[in-house]
Amino acid sequence: MTASAGAAATARPADTPPPLPLLPRRRGVELALLVGAVLISVCGYAVVGLATHHALPGGAVRYGAGLGGLALLAHLAVRLRAPYADPLLLPTAVLLNGLGLVLIFRLDLETPGDHAAPTQLMWSTVGVTLFIAVVLLLGDHRVLQRYAYVCAALALLLMAAPILFPAVNGAKIWVRVAGFSIQPGEFAKVLITVFFAAYLAANHTALAHVGRRVMGLQLPAGRVLGPIVAIWLISVAVLVLERDLGTSLLFFGVFVVLLYVATGRTGWIAVGLLLAVVGAAAVGTLEPHVHGRVEDWQHPFAGIAAGRGPGQLAQSLFAFAAGGMLGTGLGQGHSALIGFAMKSDFILATFGEELGLAGLTALFLLYALLVARGYRAALGLDDPFGSLLGVGLAVLPALQVFVIAGGVTGLIPLTGMAMPFLAQGGSSVVTNWIIIALLVRLSDRARTPRPATAAPAHRRRPAPPPAAPVQGAGR
Repeated sequence: MTASAGAAATARPADTPPPLPLLPRRRGVELALLVGAVLISVCGYAVVGLATHHALPGGAVRYGAGLGGLALLAHLAVRLRAPYADPLLLPTAVLLNGLGLVLIFRLDLETPGDHAAPTQLMWSTVGVTLFIAVVLLLGDHRVLQRYAYVCAALALLLMAAPILFPAVNGAKIWVRVAGFSIQPGEFAKVLITVFFAAYLAANHTALAHVGRRVMGLQLPAGRVLGPIVAIWLISVAVLVLERDLGTSLLFFGVFVVLLYVATGRTGWIAVGLLLAVVGAAAVGTLEPHVHGRVEDWQHPFAGIAAGRGPGQLAQSLFAFAAGGMLGTGLGQGHSALIGFAMKSDFILATFGEELGLAGLTALFLLYALLVARGYRAALGLDDPFGSLLGVGLAVLPALQVFVIAGGVTGLIPLTGMAMPFLAQGGSSVVTNWIIIALLVRLSDRARTPRPATAAPAHRRRPAPPPAAPVQGAGR
């Protein structure tokens, strides 16, 4: 061995992985995509004005300046505190938020006495402000793990708060005080996801025990079914007391997905689906408000046959059918016939009618991109809590989009949830901006170059294969 070779061997042992390559920051890419997102939103705003009044809307400049200013401030915060963050997360959120403002402005033209777009822009400003605060102040996501049970307690309080207030449209999901209203369940979903990630990161070994095999599925042992049964009972309690099918399914779905990710046992998915079906079937039969929605789902055109006229679900289906492949054009649809929920629950029907199947496909691809980048950030982290938190935060919009899109298209019963970033709702848009901020922090942590000894597990050299198992030993 030569002297130079010996020195190299001394400097870096054979079992030490090579240094990680430097990853590009891509903040310039993010800025360019943000410009494109703002321009697309402003063009949509202008097209609505031209289609309805044959003139550019008077607030087009203010709208573009406001959305562009919010996007620039968010970009500067990411450039300053999260330079290695995923460059697609923020532009995708800005584009979805901008499209939501365009659709709400378009529907405001159908309701001259109820203009929701200015309020939605105000809530978007609050959401971006909180996004900036989280990006600037949350230096390490692992700090959240220390407050797991505090998050759980706050989430339960927020979930229980609407029980004390009157129902709105048949569901108790709002807290209204002095003309100000919020939907506490939107904030609770982030807190409960933090708790789920922390709990499973600390107990995934015990939850991974395998019980007996039934019909080809490895079901969990009975002694570890307690946590999932408790969460199932809480979700059913929320559904019964508040008549909120969407929130209970969302919480339970996130927990089951994280259980599967933490343990790798398909038995959890089987148990979770079974409990969800049993709970939904029982409450859908016994609770009048939920039962009414199930009846509407099963017979969406019953009102027409009875001479009462089409209901909201039937009008939504008509809107999708009228849109066809390319849509009627922004501002030229008739989805306002849906009624009072056209800006919230059924805003996707306006999108489908006026932009068609092509527009819906592009919209769902944007949501899929957001979810995929969240999964990518989770895979790049080397701590169990961060990985589970990233998966949970990405699952939230994925489940929400599925439940809402399935409800307004007649695939599943309607739940009354808000389409992320798109639908009217201050609590929803603020919460979604917080989710994006947490994903930005996680992606920055995942992509930041670290010493070779701290490389994530998936980048390290593979360990030697394990020895052959002893004959007769179980898994």
